[in-house]
Amino acid sequence: MPADAVARPPAELLAARASDPYPYFAWLRRHAPAHAERRPGRPAVWQISRHADVRALLSDDRLSKDPGRVPGYVPGPAGLNRHLVHADPPDHTRLRTLVNTAFVPRRIARLEPVVAEVAHRLLDRVERNPHVDVIADFAAPLTFRMICAILGVPAELDTPATRDTLMATIAPGTGPDHAESELHALLDTLIAGKRAGGEQSGVDLLGALVRAGDETGAMSEEELRSTAYLLLLVGHDTTMNLIGNGTLALLRHPGQAARFTGPEAGPEFVATAVEELLRYDSPVRDATFRCAAEPVLLHGQLIAPGDIVSLLIGSANRDGTCFPDPDRLDLGRSPNNHLAFGHGPHFCIGAALARLEGAVAFPLLLERLGSVQLAKPADELSWRPTRVMRGLAALPVVRR
Repeated sequence: MPADAVARPPAELLAARASDPYPYFAWLRRHAPAHAERRPGRPAVWQISRHADVRALLSDDRLSKDPGRVPGYVPGPAGLNRHLVHADPPDHTRLRTLVNTAFVPRRIARLEPVVAEVAHRLLDRVERNPHVDVIADFAAPLTFRMICAILGVPAELDTPATRDTLMATIAPGTGPDHAESELHALLDTLIAGKRAGGEQSGVDLLGALVRAGDETGAMSEEELRSTAYLLLLVGHDTTMNLIGNGTLALLRHPGQAARFTGPEAGPEFVATAVEELLRYDSPVRDATFRCAAEPVLLHGQLIAPGDIVSLLIGSANRDGTCFPDPDRLDLGRSPNNHLAFGHGPHFCIGAALARLEGAVAFPLLLERLGSVQLAKPADELSWRPTRVMRGLAALPVVRR
């Protein structure tokens, strides 16, 4: 009998997976490594949980990134889905080539002084406050400011209100009903500003994309608007989650946090520690949309064309066949073959930026905030209700 026909996750694991998905993931890896969730009238959603399977399928061309293959499926705000994350070759290749040069590691490395300056300014504001929200006071404004700088978003639009509008579109029901129309208006304003700026606007990424579309036809208007949305979102949300999830992990493991100021501390240790924080509580829980373009047989299960395939990055990164003692936080873990940024052609374009911001943020937070503790029990913290990302709504801490 097929494993999926008899294996059903315990109700308590399903109920708890929004706040702590790791027991559920462990159950999947052991009992149902290719597990289908089925609803009447909808395509099956296959949850793939083991590291080897997730890694292989991340670059398997039998899976498509095109949501148009699933009738009626809309993965994001209407009119903002024609970007590289939702494209197969050759469109994916064309779109990625247009944005790739802004995110090459050597160019991102030059931003380190800017990241450090912004981080210090944000911490200056809260250094004497007894209560701090690591998300609202630090992680959110730091990461949004940096992606705005790369894109060329004017200062008057780099605001909490703009961030709120952006974030409301990925967690329906958490923001105003008009958030989607406001986002369209914001993106149109940004693009119009680049067009009005002429040659001068081409020095930033969004200006360069506008010029590429207008002068060469390399990008349609819908692709341009969708790409601007994508870059604003993932350039902010992913790294905000890394800083929030990582800080929570450090607060719950003070012995590991102390290593940042111990004898092994230094750039090499910090880089290794960031990789472990990416693995331990990955800022991306599920890989972005994929569906089967061809039949895929996995662990005795047939994934049919048109079925959605959910590659559980958070589960793969806790797989004991790849990571010894996977539920233990070890900031010196090496090797560390995590999949937090994906794998293959769709490897996260912002990986270098996220690593840089993490390498700056964690040592500074530990140094500048001093001795702090969670302002409420960890199991009472709220997690944002999104499918792909895993991130805290807030991380309140208090000085001891």
